[in-house]
Amino acid sequence: MTNATPSAPQPEPVPTITVKINGQSVAVPKTQPHPVTGQMMPTTMIQACELARVEVPHYCYHAKLPVAGNCRMCLVEYGTPALGPDRKPLVNPDGTPVIAKAPNPAISCATPVSPGMEIYTETANVKSIRKAILEFLLINHPLDCPICDQAGECKLQEYSSEYGQAKSQFAEFKVHKPKQVDLGPRILLDNERCILCTRCIRFTRDIVKDDVLGIVNRGGHNAIATYPGTAFDNNYTLNTVDICPVGALTSKDFRFQMRVWFLKETKSLCASCATGCNVVIGSREGRIYRYVPRENDAVNAGWMCDAGRLNYRWIGREDRLKQCLIRQDGAPRPASWKDALAAICARLQSATAGSVAIVASARQTNEELFLLQKIATQLKAVTDSIPRVGAGDSLLVNADKNPNSNGARWLGIAPAELGANLPRVAAGIAKGEIKTLLVLGEEMTRHFGAETLRKLDALIVSDILPNATVSLAHFVLPGCAPAEKRGTFTNARGQVQKFMSAVTPPGEARPELEFLREILAGIGGGEVPGNVEAVFDWMAQVTPAYQGLTWAALGDKGLAAAPTGANQV
Repeated sequence: MTNATPSAPQPEPVPTITVKINGQSVAVPKTQPHPVTGQMMPTTMIQACELARVEVPHYCYHAKLPVAGNCRMCLVEYGTPALGPDRKPLVNPDGTPVIAKAPNPAISCATPVSPGMEIYTETANVKSIRKAILEFLLINHPLDCPICDQAGECKLQEYSSEYGQAKSQFAEFKVHKPKQVDLGPRILLDNERCILCTRCIRFTRDIVKDDVLGIVNRGGHNAIATYPGTAFDNNYTLNTVDICPVGALTSKDFRFQMRVWFLKETKSLCASCATGCNVVIGSREGRIYRYVPRENDAVNAGWMCDAGRLNYRWIGREDRLKQCLIRQDGAPRPASWKDALAAICARLQSATAGSVAIVASARQTNEELFLLQKIATQLKAVTDSIPRVGAGDSLLVNADKNPNSNGARWLGIAPAELGANLPRVAAGIAKGEIKTLLVLGEEMTRHFGAETLRKLDALIVSDILPNATVSLAHFVLPGCAPAEKRGTFTNARGQVQKFMSAVTPPGEARPELEFLREILAGIGGGEVPGNVEAVFDWMAQVTPAYQGLTWAALGDKGLAAAPTGANQV
């Protein structure tokens, strides 16, 4: 599903050409967009091989970066249709074209394909070239794989095993270069491991537009360095760790923390802003060790900002809310979920129409916001969400710091301008008209003040960490971080994306969806589906912005919603 109207012009189909790769014919686009400028450029040999699912080993080439052509690992042999003296193609007796094999191999990352071209990636000569290049790259490489953070994800290890040779002709001493070079606040560089692929330089220069990295010295003493007097300190530096094919660039946050083969990988989303970058959460035994970006061209390509990548440590804080609390005799007392929900449902059922307000964080999932809107309808409650606005940039960071503002709008929890109903709620509390306030994931003393909240007969709060609002609450329900539950967000572009649970919440904390369905059923809202998949499908059936979507159809990369008639900005 897309937001395109029926009259929207359709893009012209890209012409294809036919080439042979290791004897198999394949039709490939004649041109493909440049990874930075978007300008249509001729399809290269390596792109054709990728389309044919033929692996060509490479180091400097990266599909999202400009071509450098300096590692030579992607060399292949090729041939083109031979032409006679009359410039017409020569043919064999069986009618097939005569192929003139090129005298020298070509780097497949920078050589465009042409009609009738034949590409050979597994010849004896190509295999010999790969062995020689790997031997050259390993001449000065240190033998420290056991302590290298890249071990298990290292292309030098993989290619050495698959394409390299057991013996080396090199007998001289290795060149030693600086190790543990502090490039900036988040990156350490080991120049001995660096193979000078220049991926980090091109990413920083062409994607981030912060031309601070370069190569210094000459010959075997070449090294990556920052421009004199500068530090490698933009908001995207940790992407260079991801794209470094060896262990030269390492993250100070993850360095020596965990071997990557022990990590459980979970597909999730970054909840730091409305971009909704796709990520993979690396965890082990209930602890999160890192976020790394997951490729999704409709959202974040293959990048993410440093701030979002490091925004996970709070999930494991020791002071997490871990049990339900009910205020008795002026002090919060531990309670079971059964008792807390029974008391909350009794309080809400006895509330008069219009005496309840709900402030739902736009950091909650679509499914949770949907159930909250059902609760609000049942109670005739006024609802809103808190806007969060900060600095954005031209690459990925959105000025909207809520991951699900569009979900809050389109599901009717919040008006088009988040926060527009908050003055009405504050005035209602001050006048004694609103007696019960249900708050999910927000610190309301910043907006209403503690004195206003003390006027409530019932303040029901669900949150993850303690705060001033929690300390004033009559009922406290411990909730979950996005990494601890399943659900969907709707990002700034209207892309509906799902995320999965990576770790188990601490103590008695529960995903908000679970207790919201019990509250809705407990106040007469009827039976509610028991899992997130069914709630999403129900939501999509009855909400115009999400009609036509299903949980199963979202896949790993999501689908665009169609918010016709929904609250929009």
